[in-house]
Amino acid sequence: MRIVSADTGGALLTEDYEPIGLIATAAVLVEKPYRTATLSRVKYANPFDYDMSGRQAIRDEAFLAVELAREVKPDVIHLDSTIGGIEVRKLDEPTIDALTITDRGKEVWKDLAKDLQPLAKKFWEETGIEIIAIGKSSVPVRIAEIYAGLYTAKWAIEYARKEGKAIVGLPRYMKVEIRPGKIYGESLDPREGGLFGEIEAETEGISWELYPNPLVRRFMVLEVWRE
Repeated sequence: MRIVSADTGGALLTEDYEPIGLIATAAVLVEKPYRTATLSRVKYANPFDYDMSGRQAIRDEAFLAVELAREVKPDVIHLDSTIGGIEVRKLDEPTIDALTITDRGKEVWKDLAKDLQPLAKKFWEETGIEIIAIGKSSVPVRIAEIYAGLYTAKWAIEYARKEGKAIVGLPRYMKVEIRPGKIYGESLDPREGGLFGEIEAETEGISWELYPNPLVRRFMVLEVWRE
């Protein structure tokens, strides 16, 4: 089974480790044995002007996943939204009202469905590929989350080259290593079977440090500075 998935992760942090905004949406193609991505794509956001309600992240994930899926023709698309594995093309208002999520979550999805239901329906009619709102139970979504962390590290390097320094928070339970010409990352959760990822990056002239976020358990901080 070939799965395209998408997730948004990584945040620019203040010196006091408070999040300013999210950084990277990653879409990935995942194939057997489902431990890493075969291909990946990224869309960077402006963390200084970011909608933290969840609308921007889910919308970016859906459109980027469809963009990659048109290229690689997977069996299914997994999105990082935990609403029971429902096909997004079926998310009309009565279906959303029946979901066992918070009222705020329902309002967010009613707003999102205006864009995403037509997108998913048209894509399904053209390709037969479903877009499923499956959330964190999906291994490919977790791999997309790891790649969002990798691209966050790449963004931090490029930001530090210009501004001198960057402090970013990585997605949950993951670490990264900045190596010559690449960034490597892996899950810190031993129950996940060794999920990992790697991307190319220009890493010369950069120093870095990785350490736990002192304010939020399960999350690591990556600090990058220009040498």
